[in-house]
Amino acid sequence: MTTNLTHDQIQVRLDNAHRKDPNIRISYSIQSTIDFLDVTVNSEHGHLKTSIFHKSAAEPYVLPYTSDHPRHVFRNIPYAALLRAARICSNVEDFDMERIRIDLSLLLNEYPPSFISKHFH
Repeated sequence: MTTNLTHDQIQVRLDNAHRKDPNIRISYSIQSTIDFLDVTVNSEHGHLKTSIFHKSAAEPYVLPYTSDHPRHVFRNIPYAALLRAARICSNVEDFDMERIRIDLSLLLNEYPPSFISKHFH
Protein backbone atom coordinates (compact mmCIF):
# COMPACT_ATOMS: atom_id res chain seq x y z
CA MET A 1 0.00 0.00 0.00
CA THR A 2 1.13 3.56 -0.49
CA THR A 3 0.22 6.41 1.80
CA ASN A 4 1.26 9.84 2.95
CA LEU A 5 0.78 8.88 6.60
CA THR A 6 3.72 9.04 8.97
CA HIS A 7 5.58 5.90 9.98
CA ASP A 8 3.89 5.95 13.41
CA GLN A 9 0.40 6.41 11.93
CA ILE A 10 0.95 3.48 9.57
CA GLN A 11 2.12 1.28 12.42
CA VAL A 12 -0.93 2.16 14.55
CA ARG A 13 -3.34 1.33 11.69
CA LEU A 14 -1.64 -1.98 10.90
CA ASP A 15 -1.55 -2.96 14.58
CA ASN A 16 -5.28 -2.14 14.88
CA ALA A 17 -6.02 -4.29 11.83
CA HIS A 18 -4.03 -7.14 13.34
CA ARG A 19 -5.96 -6.97 16.63
CA LYS A 20 -9.33 -7.26 14.86
CA ASP A 21 -8.72 -10.92 14.11
CA PRO A 22 -5.76 -12.64 15.79
CA ASN A 23 -6.08 -15.57 13.34
CA ILE A 24 -4.93 -13.32 10.54
CA ARG A 25 -1.25 -12.50 10.73
CA ILE A 26 -0.17 -9.22 9.23
CA SER A 27 3.49 -8.73 8.53
CA TYR A 28 4.72 -5.48 7.14
CA SER A 29 7.79 -3.56 6.18
CA ILE A 30 7.68 0.21 6.01
CA GLN A 31 10.06 1.73 3.49
CA SER A 32 10.15 4.11 0.56
CA THR A 33 10.90 1.43 -2.07
CA ILE A 34 9.18 -1.88 -2.80
CA ASP A 35 9.68 -4.54 -5.47
CA PHE A 36 6.47 -6.13 -6.71
CA LEU A 37 6.43 -8.61 -9.58
CA ASP A 38 8.63 -6.95 -12.22
CA VAL A 39 8.25 -3.37 -10.98
CA THR A 40 10.18 -1.33 -8.43
CA VAL A 41 8.00 1.38 -6.92
CA ASN A 42 9.82 4.20 -5.18
CA SER A 43 8.41 7.20 -3.32
CA GLU A 44 10.44 10.34 -3.93
CA HIS A 45 9.25 13.60 -2.37
CA GLY A 46 5.61 12.47 -2.35
CA HIS A 47 5.65 11.17 -5.94
CA LEU A 48 5.66 7.53 -6.99
CA LYS A 49 8.36 6.52 -9.44
CA THR A 50 8.35 3.16 -11.23
CA SER A 51 11.16 1.26 -12.89
CA ILE A 52 11.85 -2.33 -13.87
CA PHE A 53 12.80 -4.75 -11.10
CA HIS A 54 15.42 -7.29 -12.15
CA LYS A 55 15.71 -10.62 -10.40
CA SER A 56 19.42 -11.42 -10.20
CA ALA A 57 18.85 -15.12 -10.92
CA ALA A 58 17.11 -14.39 -14.23
CA GLU A 59 19.47 -11.78 -15.64
CA PRO A 60 20.82 -11.26 -18.28
CA TYR A 61 19.47 -14.34 -20.02
CA VAL A 62 17.20 -14.27 -23.06
CA LEU A 63 16.77 -16.76 -25.85
CA PRO A 64 20.23 -17.19 -27.44
CA TYR A 65 20.41 -15.97 -31.02
CA THR A 66 22.08 -19.24 -32.01
CA SER A 67 19.11 -21.37 -30.93
CA ASP A 68 16.95 -23.03 -33.54
CA HIS A 69 13.81 -20.89 -33.49
CA PRO A 70 11.90 -19.07 -36.22
CA ARG A 71 13.28 -15.58 -36.96
CA HIS A 72 10.09 -13.83 -35.83
CA VAL A 73 10.74 -15.09 -32.30
CA PHE A 74 14.08 -13.26 -32.22
CA ARG A 75 12.55 -10.08 -33.65
CA ASN A 76 9.94 -10.10 -30.91
CA ILE A 77 12.45 -10.19 -28.04
CA PRO A 78 13.83 -6.62 -28.35
CA TYR A 79 10.37 -5.33 -29.28
CA ALA A 80 8.74 -6.86 -26.20
CA ALA A 81 11.59 -5.79 -23.89
CA LEU A 82 11.45 -2.17 -25.09
CA LEU A 83 7.65 -2.10 -24.89
CA ARG A 84 7.82 -3.41 -21.32
CA ALA A 85 10.37 -0.72 -20.42
CA ALA A 86 8.23 2.02 -21.97
CA ARG A 87 5.19 0.85 -20.02
CA ILE A 88 6.91 0.48 -16.65
CA CYS A 89 9.54 3.24 -16.48
CA SER A 90 8.04 6.48 -15.25
CA ASN A 91 10.94 8.65 -16.39
CA VAL A 92 13.16 8.86 -19.45
CA GLU A 93 16.41 8.29 -17.55
CA ASP A 94 15.24 4.91 -16.24
CA PHE A 95 14.00 3.97 -19.72
CA ASP A 96 17.39 4.87 -21.23
CA MET A 97 19.20 2.76 -18.61
CA GLU A 98 16.85 -0.14 -19.32
CA ARG A 99 17.48 0.23 -23.05
CA ILE A 100 21.23 -0.08 -22.43
CA ARG A 101 20.62 -3.11 -20.22
CA ILE A 102 18.52 -4.76 -22.96
CA ASP A 103 21.23 -3.98 -25.52
CA LEU A 104 23.92 -5.59 -23.35
CA SER A 105 21.73 -8.59 -22.60
CA LEU A 106 21.18 -9.18 -26.31
CA LEU A 107 24.91 -8.86 -27.01
CA LEU A 108 25.70 -11.36 -24.24
CA ASN A 109 23.26 -13.78 -25.88
CA GLU A 110 25.04 -13.49 -29.24
CA TYR A 111 22.60 -11.19 -31.04
CA PRO A 112 24.47 -9.42 -33.85
CA PRO A 113 25.03 -5.67 -33.29
CA SER A 114 23.40 -4.96 -36.67
CA PHE A 115 20.26 -6.85 -35.57
CA ILE A 116 20.13 -4.88 -32.30
CA SER A 117 20.64 -1.53 -34.05
CA LYS A 118 17.92 -2.31 -36.57
CA HIS A 119 15.38 -3.13 -33.86
CA PHE A 120 16.27 -0.24 -31.56
CA HIS A 121 15.72 2.50 -34.15
